Amino acid sequence: MGFVDPRTDFGFKRIFASERSKPILRSLLNAIIYDDEPRITDLEIIDPYQNPAIYDLKQSILDVKAVLDDETIVIIEMQILPVEAFAERVIYNTAKAYVNQLQRGQGYMFLKPVISLTITDFILFPETEYPISRYQLLEPGTDRRCSDHLELIFAELPKLSKLPEQLAKRSDRWLYFIQQAGKLDEIPTILLDTDFDAAFEIANESQLSRTELELSEKQRMHLLDEQGRLSYAIKEGLKQGLEQGLEQGLEQGLEQGLEQGREQGREEGAEARAIEIARGMLTEFGVETVSRVTGLPIAIVQDLANGIDRSGAG
Repeated sequence: MGFVDPRTDFGFKRIFASERSKPILRSLLNAIIYDDEPRITDLEIIDPYQNPAIYDLKQSILDVKAVLDDETIVIIEMQILPVEAFAERVIYNTAKAYVNQLQRGQGYMFLKPVISLTITDFILFPETEYPISRYQLLEPGTDRRCSDHLELIFAELPKLSKLPEQLAKRSDRWLYFIQQAGKLDEIPTILLDTDFDAAFEIANESQLSRTELELSEKQRMHLLDEQGRLSYAIKEGLKQGLEQGLEQGLEQGLEQGLEQGREQGREEGAEARAIEIARGMLTEFGVETVSRVTGLPIAIVQDLANGIDRSGAG
């Protein structure tokens, strides 16, 4: 028994965006947004765009839109691969969903809260450890809320490293399901309850038509290919960076060595000249005077006076 991968567009929408998916999506949102409090009793799932007849394999943003029973709008997205300025893109889409609520002539009092739930298959915020992070409009220092109309929630799958039996929080169990369902052959004991049973039933590949199976497999292979290309690009970048760093380091080391050699040569030449001058002066002047004039240490001048040249020059 195998299951479709929830990280693909086909799998994600099949599990969370159909009419029979309402209890599943409600469970997911209650767990992640409201820390498993049953605040969502009903919702309406809205497809934000019509699926094209031919799936574009370059598509990596998965969208499900829902309106909760309190009229809050929730946008659920999953990003498979990292892209430049991704957090800014999420902010833009959330603000766009907020602005687009109003029809011409409507006042701002008709605006409803918008929550953006973004699930990523990569680490977006390396400075935090827990998979789920939340952002609102708050005053720095006091954490006083300006408005509760905009909230950004991010769930980073790679940060979930717990074993199935360690998944105490329901939100962690849902993230584990999204992360691992496409790799499972059987349902883990920790996920045996009504909501997860329903999710696995919808995800069961035995219920797919031949066309759906082919589409699911194409998207799964595309996901693996893209991840492989990203991994290769990172490795090549590190390799080139290391090679360039070594080359630059060798060049800098050589230049520093030559400069040090030149400096040492200048110093040794100056010392040799000072010793010759000191030898000539010692026939007429005392040790202290010669040391002061030539800059040589008194010990070296005294050795010269005694006929001992500790520099090796005589």
